[in-house]
Amino acid sequence: MTMPAMKADAAARPPRIGLLDTARGVALIAMASYHFTWDMEFMAYLAPGTAETGWLKIYARAIATTFLFIVGISLVLSSTPTIRWPSFWKRLAMIAGAAAVISIATRIAMPDTWIYFGILHCIAVLTLIGIVFMRLPLAFTLLTTVALLAAWILDIFGTPGLLRSSFFDPRYLAWIGLAETPQRSNDYVPLFPWALPFFVGLSVALIAIRTRLPHWLAAIGTGSWWPARLGRHSLAFYLIHQPVLIAIAYGLSIVVPPPQPDSAETYLRECNAACVKQQGEALCRAFCQCTLERLQANALLTPLQAGKIDPETNEEVQTIAGQCSAEAQ
Repeated sequence: MTMPAMKADAAARPPRIGLLDTARGVALIAMASYHFTWDMEFMAYLAPGTAETGWLKIYARAIATTFLFIVGISLVLSSTPTIRWPSFWKRLAMIAGAAAVISIATRIAMPDTWIYFGILHCIAVLTLIGIVFMRLPLAFTLLTTVALLAAWILDIFGTPGLLRSSFFDPRYLAWIGLAETPQRSNDYVPLFPWALPFFVGLSVALIAIRTRLPHWLAAIGTGSWWPARLGRHSLAFYLIHQPVLIAIAYGLSIVVPPPQPDSAETYLRECNAACVKQQGEALCRAFCQCTLERLQANALLTPLQAGKIDPETNEEVQTIAGQCSAEAQ
């Protein structure tokens, strides 16, 4: 590229938007606060399932939605007026490499719930998909966004399981997002429905880039505020924050050990958290209370919670589950 062409390209680039960096930084802080809740649960300061239920579940989804929305916007801004391939491949390699490190580390540390397709994996794949749409007419992106929105509405409010199949349950297919019962993971962010906020961000940015909106937003400033500076180093923060938070939670557990949880209360929380993913809340309350009482009556609760009994193969547990399921209907 000649010097005049390089200058023209630089002049046509959208300005850096401090508000976007600030939003990313605030999202990082929110993410860290949620992950610390998970760490406190892991260290037994909070009841099992706390981080995956109630308002914390909504909080976690709002954070992931915000991140993916910003990723869609950022991809457009960084690829206008032309895609700068060296920077693009370098950034993608960093994200994919970080995702691989997280998978390997969690596979070793938490083999039953390791992260096989988390937020970084999703961002890496969506970045590849998004760069293709950057080279297509805007109409294709808008139609895809509308189609994803319609599919999400159908999945939530339409016929249960219409878009899902047990065929997609294995880990090598669960990343698509159409699994009925995906393998457990401490961070599971499949393409569906999480491509939706990304494509909304992509669409919004592609429309905005055709106006003066990026320049107006850049003129507002706030790029020097500390959350904005944090937002410009999002990947480094993502990789560093969790080991630091786990170390803090672990240190706290040594100084102030967590209280011993009530076994019956723990069972009800875990049972309800697992049950409501497939059944109604009222039915799950009845089922879990029934199984709790019968497990206690048969002296099975303590060995079950200690891992001495496999609920999938133990005949007594299976009989109790079947009886309580029939009574709860």
